[in-house]
Amino acid sequence: MSQLTQQEIHQLAMQEVGDYLEAEGYEFLAVNSQIKRTPQFVCVKEKKLFFIVVQGTLYPKAPKKFDADLIQKVKDHAEKNNAQLFLAGVGFAHAENYDYPLTKKDPYAVNFHGLEAIQ
Repeated sequence: MSQLTQQEIHQLAMQEVGDYLEAEGYEFLAVNSQIKRTPQFVCVKEKKLFFIVVQGTLYPKAPKKFDADLIQKVKDHAEKNNAQLFLAGVGFAHAENYDYPLTKKDPYAVNFHGLEAIQ
């Protein structure tokens, strides 16, 4: 069985973040599941607009390490739209041993601690 592709990792991250947003009461206006297109989620909560950028990574890469140029672009876009920007970094690893490769059939551990606001 082959290791997860970047698109599959991204889809897992999107699912984790989408479930989190739904549980927190966000209403989805738009969802973009393409890796290079940001923001991935455009949401409303309490009449406020939110842009959420999702990044999925595999251990040992840190899930909260985002590309600064990309974040600045999205931040500028959020400011033009009077939206608050959040980052959602989601890390994955093989559940039995973080050093094992992760495939579709393996159990996995998730490293996601909610949204990080960008001012």
